[in-house]
Amino acid sequence: MKTLSIDIETYCDVPLQKTGVYRYCESPNFEILLFAYSVDNAPVEVVDLACGEKIPEEVLVALEDENVIKWAFNASFERICLSRFLGYPTGEYLGPESWRCSMIWSATMGLPLSLEGVGAVLGLEKQKLTEGKDLIKYFCQPCTPTKTNGQRTRNRPFHAPDKWAAFKRYNVRDVETEMGIQQKLRKFPVPDSVWEEYHIDQEINDRGVRLDMELVHQAIEMDTRSREELTEAMKHLTALENPNSVQQMKQWLSDKGLETESLDKKSVAELLKTAPPELCDVLTLRQQLAKSSVRKYQAMEKTVCDDGRARGMFQFYGANRTGRFSGRNIQLQNLPQNHLPDLAEARALVRIGDFSGVELLYEDVPDTLSQLIRTAFIPREGTQFLVADFSAIEARVIAWFADERWRQEVFANGGDIYCASASQMFKVPVEKHGINGHLRQKGKIAELALGYGGSTGALKAMGAIEMGLTEEELPPLVDAWRQANPNIVKFWWDVDRAVMEAVKYKHTTTDYGLTFACRSGMLFITLPSGRKLAYVKPKVGTNKFGGECITYEGVGCTKKWERLDSYGPKFVENIVQATARDILCYAMRTLRCCSIVMHIHDELVIEADPKVSLDAVCEQMGRTPPWAKGLLLRADGYATPFYKKD
Repeated sequence: MKTLSIDIETYCDVPLQKTGVYRYCESPNFEILLFAYSVDNAPVEVVDLACGEKIPEEVLVALEDENVIKWAFNASFERICLSRFLGYPTGEYLGPESWRCSMIWSATMGLPLSLEGVGAVLGLEKQKLTEGKDLIKYFCQPCTPTKTNGQRTRNRPFHAPDKWAAFKRYNVRDVETEMGIQQKLRKFPVPDSVWEEYHIDQEINDRGVRLDMELVHQAIEMDTRSREELTEAMKHLTALENPNSVQQMKQWLSDKGLETESLDKKSVAELLKTAPPELCDVLTLRQQLAKSSVRKYQAMEKTVCDDGRARGMFQFYGANRTGRFSGRNIQLQNLPQNHLPDLAEARALVRIGDFSGVELLYEDVPDTLSQLIRTAFIPREGTQFLVADFSAIEARVIAWFADERWRQEVFANGGDIYCASASQMFKVPVEKHGINGHLRQKGKIAELALGYGGSTGALKAMGAIEMGLTEEELPPLVDAWRQANPNIVKFWWDVDRAVMEAVKYKHTTTDYGLTFACRSGMLFITLPSGRKLAYVKPKVGTNKFGGECITYEGVGCTKKWERLDSYGPKFVENIVQATARDILCYAMRTLRCCSIVMHIHDELVIEADPKVSLDAVCEQMGRTPPWAKGLLLRADGYATPFYKKD
């Protein structure tokens, strides 16, 4: 036996979407109902475990045999569930090295992350069966007890033999569809280096990170009490039945002479600038109530495993345009920042449930709880967190690609890119907290907004107006940044031409260490690392200004599969972010033997023995990959007893 393609159907009383697979299969009521498999691409067999059938011995042996490659769509689900089925304890799982995932293969080709979606885009002969959702709801989840179903809380095969037969067909079809994907994509194999990155990702997901559950429980209780008090205070001030209702609140403000289209965070902040004092009190209370701090704590409660660790928080290749990771369950990618100077003290007060103390010292309880979310992640006993992140990674990568020399000199000399950018734009010396220091903010906002072809709209989206810039200042700021960075601007349009050439004339071109090629209905951009970015069914289209542009198929803002358009600067954004991702993965490979528990954007969090040197970790992380000669990297870090933003 060389390969084993697998799909399983499971039952559990815990909702998978809310808990993630690691917690899901810890439930005492978890069981595998059906096990469909194919050995070496032979016809698919199904084992009806729910009706007492047994998985053949040679298949059970193969699950633990590192020489047999196991395939599944979203393979981590099968791997973790089968670890539990085989009797592995919490925290121990089948090793990921001999597992391959056809969902990841699809993602590397710019395809959707769902079996149904991939089947449809590839036009597979054997598509996923659409009745599956109803069958899963019927057999895999608890049911509501009713008179007609005899007050039962679960549907078993004998309750609906026809449905059960259909469910077995559905299980078989999933394996056939998954094998069909492999067959369709065989011309574009996933490089071994990407499978190695996937295995590192699975190790990190399996390891998980410890949660301070005492802090989590107290924060949820405190948030509940705070919300009740804030709601009561608003009722008292407004006499509204439900002051949380947007409609009621807008009407109440209108009656008081304050008209507003929206009550989102930005709008309320604007209203507070001009509203009379009595309305300010109500708007401030509304702002406090809008803090969604409790959701993250609730996600922690739902996700945590029996050993106090949260697992499965990272989706490898979650952003399939660049291959960057995305978040799962607790969603670490969008944690609120912390600015409290005495974070440890605030944390200690919440941990002991001292509501009055938190209210007295910090006034805004929801905001305090929000700032403490990061601190709920803690290292295991006897260790500390080493947090290291890349300094200005995207700015360094784009300067390296475009060979914008002055920027590279700033990095070589350990300078501040925002000051240097402002200095280059306004032709005066700029120092942080020093001469012309006020210009640094303009340099910063220009750096963040304009690197990928952004104009005045991008500056506004980055909060330029809120930072005190006027509408009139924005166009000259865009011009100044572009004049200061002629090589980056040239890079945008050279990439634009190379992509157009590849799609229009099927020419393969190499420039800036990148290769642009079109084949088999795909546009490929090969990065310096050797990894390819893939764009599905590219063609020449027309943009909103009537000019030529490249369009391709992908998941858009609507989360639906649709035709998207792109141009040079947007492709450059993909290239730069994908390269930054490859650099992070190179660092993860370098530090694989250190216990990496989390990674957020360009940052690694390591659970380390106090004797491990932070400087050594930063030095290792800041090493330039062999494929990026001349790229200047730097990683900075700190040691901490709980996770935080330094």
